[in-house]
Amino acid sequence: MTATDPFDPEIVLAVLRHMNEDHAHDSLLIVRTLGEQPSATAVVLTSIDPDGATFKAMLPTGDSIDVILGWSHPIHDRPQFRGEFARWYQEAVTRASSGG
Repeated sequence: MTATDPFDPEIVLAVLRHMNEDHAHDSLLIVRTLGEQPSATAVVLTSIDPDGATFKAMLPTGDSIDVILGWSHPIHDRPQFRGEFARWYQEAVTRASSGG
């Protein structure tokens, strides 16, 4: 925890674990659409901070790349993560269903 990152490492690990274990498919859709990586075959959420999240996207070539997405506003407490991930997911579903 630092002045620029107010989250205890245990909170960060809990959010990462929850997203990677319970919402891996949602994260893949988010990275494919909002992260503009339509060929991604799998993703892992690797970090979060008050400004955004970083996913490691696996590509069909066997390579991986980091995909960084910013929140709609800085996150100051743990419950805000849920809202931002839900917002990303809804945006991803909308974009995917519109073909874009």
